[in-house]
Amino acid sequence: MMSSVLNRDVKQFGKKFMFDSNEETCWNSDQGECQWVSLDFPKSVRVSELQVQFQGGFSAKACRIEGCPKDGDLRVLSNFYPEDNNSLQISFKLSEAPAVDKIKIMFENSVDFFGRIIVYSLDILGETAT
Repeated sequence: MMSSVLNRDVKQFGKKFMFDSNEETCWNSDQGECQWVSLDFPKSVRVSELQVQFQGGFSAKACRIEGCPKDGDLRVLSNFYPEDNNSLQISFKLSEAPAVDKIKIMFENSVDFFGRIIVYSLDILGETAT
């Protein structure tokens, strides 16, 4: 799930485009104060790293990763502060992350005046929790 899609056009700007490994496609949020993406995993995982590629001019100044076990309440796992550029940013490492079945990535304080976020690539690295 995600907070919004530009003009509700999921065929052109839906969240699936963050994960398709195609640098020509992207998730493009609609305008708004805080945008987010939520992911559910089929098994419990321990997230160790987040890799994200924004479009420069449409990134977030601050981001927050929240997570929870199945049927649990979301809690903050990490805060990170991406750069406003087009590069793949891989420096958001989580140490000693708890096992989670769901994560939510909050994109706060967009650099875009209207609050839009554009993500070309989003990778969540980690391992299955035992």
